[in-house]
Amino acid sequence: MSFWFRDVISEGTYKGNHTLAVQKGIYIGVVLFIISEVFFFLAIFWAYFHSGLSPDVEVGAEWPPMGIQAIDPFELPLLNTVLLLSSGFTVTYAHHSLIKGDRANTLYGLVYTIILAAIFTTLQGIEYNVSSFTISDGVFGSCFYFGTGFHGLHVIIGTIFLATALWRILAYHLTDNHHLGFESGILYWHFVDIVWLFLYVFIYYWGS
Repeated sequence: MSFWFRDVISEGTYKGNHTLAVQKGIYIGVVLFIISEVFFFLAIFWAYFHSGLSPDVEVGAEWPPMGIQAIDPFELPLLNTVLLLSSGFTVTYAHHSLIKGDRANTLYGLVYTIILAAIFTTLQGIEYNVSSFTISDGVFGSCFYFGTGFHGLHVIIGTIFLATALWRILAYHLTDNHHLGFESGILYWHFVDIVWLFLYVFIYYWGS
């Protein structure tokens, strides 16, 4: 990933290879990648609903399965929802500030976004640590940790994307009309936000 960042930065900033046609191709590639991720998470939700909507006798004919105490959706998950939605607002604020040429508020918005993302990831780790069930606790545990765990991985990757954008803004690489890497990171981050909303509503709230 670091080598890819290195090549894109070199080609776009120093070599001037990112013509309008190249930028359009990269943008389409990012969109297609996000679409592929949509189907990845769709498969996770499919597995979850397949077992949760009609639980069979092997899991006690109830959902969550017998013996599983689900996580309270109004505790850490709700706080994480507020944090992640707030980060979506701050990254959008940073984007609009960059377009307006407001460098200071662009940096503030990005820094706040990265801080919120770091807090979210930390709280997710705490939630895993105090949870009463594990990934080995049947289909419920498998779907829960597979879905939330891969989402957490996407949050970490998105944080790296935005941290790279922050460094590039500090280094004066990005301008108000040339910041494709930053826009790609923002698209990815909004995708992460939307996936979390589905996870919160269907796995945390409905699943409890």
